[in-house]
Amino acid sequence: MEQFQKGWSKLARQSRPTDSQDPATIQAARTFSRLVLRRPLAEENKQIAGEIAHYAVGALSGAAYGAMAELSPKVRAGGGSAYGAGLFLINDEVIVPAAGWSKAPAEYPISTHLYALASHAVYGLATEGARRVLRRVL
Repeated sequence: MEQFQKGWSKLARQSRPTDSQDPATIQAARTFSRLVLRRPLAEENKQIAGEIAHYAVGALSGAAYGAMAELSPKVRAGGGSAYGAGLFLINDEVIVPAAGWSKAPAEYPISTHLYALASHAVYGLATEGARRVLRRVL
């Protein structure tokens, strides 16, 4: 997904859209630290904590996909891209704004939504590809 985003940015000749606030992954890590660890996230740890949050969500989403894809072939629609699109809708358009980690979806240009949707579709395709490889090995 990250490689796709880098390529998209190069093609569009612009950097990834950003807000003046920290990315949602860092804000999620701050919330986790405050609510679960019961201590504030140290400023010097925010980048790594954001990466951990990003990969933790990706790993959990991938595990959920693998389990659901084994139970229902419909989950594999579009080679996993439909699942990725669903993650975009649930995470980027609902959970992240509701948690206050981003502005409301209507406050972003359509290009930002298309970028995120395409990134998540690529994630879904890669997740289905990994599932197929693991399925053959196991």
